[in-house]
Amino acid sequence: MDEEVDAGVPIALWLVMRTLLQTLAVSTLLLIPASAAQAQISIGIRIGEPPPPRAYYVPRQPGPGYEWVEGYWYPQGSHYRWHDGYWTRAPFEGAYWVPPYYYGGQYFTGRWESRHGYLAHDHHWDHDKHRDEHHGPHRHDHDDEHR
Repeated sequence: MDEEVDAGVPIALWLVMRTLLQTLAVSTLLLIPASAAQAQISIGIRIGEPPPPRAYYVPRQPGPGYEWVEGYWYPQGSHYRWHDGYWTRAPFEGAYWVPPYYYGGQYFTGRWESRHGYLAHDHHWDHDKHRDEHHGPHRHDHDDEHR
C-alpha cells in the first residue's frame, strides 16, 4: 500500500500534483515575458472637438476644372489651426475631396479619394500655389484587383 501524506493523500498522487503545480508555475513565468512583449502601448493627445468653421470670402473660380476645398480646422500639437479654403485641381483623375471631420472623440483628416486610392492633404504643400495637384493616390490594400 502507498504511504500517505498528512491529509490522507497517497504519496504518488501528491508527487504528481506537486510536479503539475511546478510545471504550471514555470510555464507561467516563461509566458509572462512573451505576453508582455506583445502588449501595445498607445499614447495620444486629446484636444477635443475643433472650433466652428470661420466665415470668409470665397474668391472667384480661377478657371474650369478647379474645385473649391472648404476651409477647416486641423490639429497641430495641442491645439487646432485654421486652414483657409482654396481652389485647386484634383490631384489625379477621378478624385473627389472628402472634408476632415471629428467623430467619436477622434479627428479624421481631409483627403482626396477615388476608387483606386486616396491622398491625404499634406500641409507642407500649402506654400505651393498648386498644392494638391500632381500628387498620385496611395493605394488601399483592397484595391489589389484594380492594379
